[in-house]
Amino acid sequence: MQIHVPDPAYTGSERARAHFRLAAKIAFSFVALLWLIYLLNWGLDLEPELSGIRPRQLAGLAGIVFAPLVHASFAHLIANSPPLLVLGTAILFLYPNSALRALPAIYLGTGIAVWLFGRDSVHFGASGLVYGLVSYIFVAGLLRRDRRAIATSLLVCFMYGSLAWGVLPTQSGVSWETHLAAALIGVALAIALRRLDVLPPKRYVWEGEEGEVNSRPSPGSDEPDRM
Repeated sequence: MQIHVPDPAYTGSERARAHFRLAAKIAFSFVALLWLIYLLNWGLDLEPELSGIRPRQLAGLAGIVFAPLVHASFAHLIANSPPLLVLGTAILFLYPNSALRALPAIYLGTGIAVWLFGRDSVHFGASGLVYGLVSYIFVAGLLRRDRRAIATSLLVCFMYGSLAWGVLPTQSGVSWETHLAAALIGVALAIALRRLDVLPPKRYVWEGEEGEVNSRPSPGSDEPDRM
């Protein structure tokens, strides 16, 4: 399998560095919002279950929007914050056009799936976003023959590969349905959006404008070199 090397004139440009800084700021802002909501709920003594998803109940529909924003405890929030910061920055930086489609689909699609098929319980927390982002970034890196995407995919697998156990109903009090739904949605989106955000490949001196190798005329031929 041929692995494409992105054009260093693009990846090393000031525009690319500014794009990375913007991606990190957006991811950090979202994590900061989660902390602000947690502190407000703690200060007002509000139960997170009020904003959770209650499967197949009208009262639980609002949780599709609000459930990822609330957490049960400080430890719950701490567990989700670093991966959201890392993965959010990665998807916004590497796949900016795909992210505009993938992030809303993971956020809302996971909640809808849990409302339709989840256990009779209250589901909340941002771990669904983590699972959706992990699966998207990992599969996208496998599908795209791009050195940056592959390296990021391997890094995500190394850092968060153990999350795979979270899609199984092995722990009480954990919404494995949220994890499974988000992971499946992330995989489906990585396949569907694989043709977006393809970087221009590095061109070498022997390649022409169309990426073809320069050909030289045979002896005695009047045909000029093609560029």
